[in-house]
Amino acid sequence: MTFGLQDLAVPILGAPMAGGPSTPALAAAVSNAGGLGFVAAGYLSAEKFAEIVVAARALTSAPIGVNLFVPGPSAATPGELERYRELLAPLAEQYGAEVPEPRPDDDAWQAKLDVVADLAPEVASFTFGCPSAEVLGRLRDRGVLTAVTVTSLDEANTAVSAGTDALVVQGPEAGGHRGTFDPVARPGDEPLDGLLAAIVAAHPVPVIAAGGLAGAADVRRVLGAGAAAAQAGTAFLLSDEAGTNGAHRAALTDEKFTETVVTRAFSGRYARGLANDFTRRYDDVAPLGYPEVNQMTGPLRRASVAAGDPHGTNLWAGTSWRRTSSGSAADIVAALAGEIG
Repeated sequence: MTFGLQDLAVPILGAPMAGGPSTPALAAAVSNAGGLGFVAAGYLSAEKFAEIVVAARALTSAPIGVNLFVPGPSAATPGELERYRELLAPLAEQYGAEVPEPRPDDDAWQAKLDVVADLAPEVASFTFGCPSAEVLGRLRDRGVLTAVTVTSLDEANTAVSAGTDALVVQGPEAGGHRGTFDPVARPGDEPLDGLLAAIVAAHPVPVIAAGGLAGAADVRRVLGAGAAAAQAGTAFLLSDEAGTNGAHRAALTDEKFTETVVTRAFSGRYARGLANDFTRRYDDVAPLGYPEVNQMTGPLRRASVAAGDPHGTNLWAGTSWRRTSSGSAADIVAALAGEIG
């Protein structure tokens, strides 16, 4: 029998967070607590992705979800990328790193789709675009519930027309990458509540609300507005099971970090994180070139983390990051669920 969101004991999803925070242990812990935990395929090889899905499955008999980045053409020209590479060179020298030559990369899209079809996790969500109707149909035939991340009513219309089973409605309050389909257009700033209301009214498919949800009151609000479940990511960054690096963890509780910004400086796509020296120095000059910008800044970010320096790496966080707390993922799920479970 195909899994449905109504089957969850607790309508809480642990958002997929590529690049380290999402671990098999975190996904399993959220699922074991009655919610739905996710592992993220982004930046991994197809083989490594398969390994973490298997690892998560070994830690829980409850449903699990996976997330894939939908590939698209880069919006940056070779000249723009080379200029940014030159601008990054002094910082790279400071960290003893090198800025690599960028290359085309579709994040092993087809191979990862094969992994999903083979391992058949209960849910597969997609970010940065909408898969074709054929892709969604293939996974549905394997018993996988599909969900497409959308940031506007137009994107929701596209995803429903393609046959998605559910929508992840991501408001601008969310930490990490915005799931916008168009890599050039700056994401809209309509708050989650208004966006959620418009999409729930327009489409009968189950809707998952995401963005700035850090407490039980937030969850009750979106469920009351028609969401079938609430997805939280930043709320789990300090959890015991998360793979959040030390520099990121420290910054989330450091009073010297006072705001979040939407930046393209780290990856070439818009994403929300704590403002730091990197965003202040490079955001205005970074091209909209994903995945090439992400490739170029990767060694710098890794060197920054290794040095314990929070000012040379991305510190993804949503607008409610001040309400993030440490502890077990199970305790965080319970706090988010409040009395609804």
